[in-house]
Amino acid sequence: MRLAPLETLLNRNIAASATARTLCQRLQGKTLALHVQGLPLSVYCRSLGDRMELGTSHEGTPDTTLKGTPLAFMRLVGPQPEAAIRAGSIHIEGDAEVAQTFSELIKHARPDLEEELSHLIGDVAAHQLGTTARSLLDFTRRAASTFAQNLSEYLQEEGRDVPSRTEAEEFIADVDKLRDDVERLEARIAMLERQRRT
Repeated sequence: MRLAPLETLLNRNIAASATARTLCQRLQGKTLALHVQGLPLSVYCRSLGDRMELGTSHEGTPDTTLKGTPLAFMRLVGPQPEAAIRAGSIHIEGDAEVAQTFSELIKHARPDLEEELSHLIGDVAAHQLGTTARSLLDFTRRAASTFAQNLSEYLQEEGRDVPSRTEAEEFIADVDKLRDDVERLEARIAMLERQRRT
């Protein structure tokens, strides 16, 4: 099944950007598969040289496959797509260079959602909706960060289930010291053994 509205929007933005057109030409004949974990959804992006073709099915093996959760894919279209890959929430199979080129293409052809919404609901309403969405996303990020910090503090301080960083570093230092002491003791025993034999 073709994803015509999204394909039209992407191709309009590719046509408007010289860099995106060059990247699209470089990818001619290449296919990128996006498999969304937890959902029965896969999207295939194929470059035809001057435009992209988007669909939910593809014959043959894609050049590159990206697998991740819906949230991980949302991070890919954000301002720092590399962060999702470095964090390990997106798994890449196949040609990594093709994946990188597709990423650059999407970055240069990414639609401005607020601008697109303004064509449907007007400038003021689109701006208000965009502001609300950004505020909600910012709140969600802060809430997730605070929750992770609170959970970490609880596990370290209240539950004593996880050592603090200081305790872990002290333990590692003690283990290193013990290992060095054992090695020195082994060397001393070996030296005493040699002296006893002679």
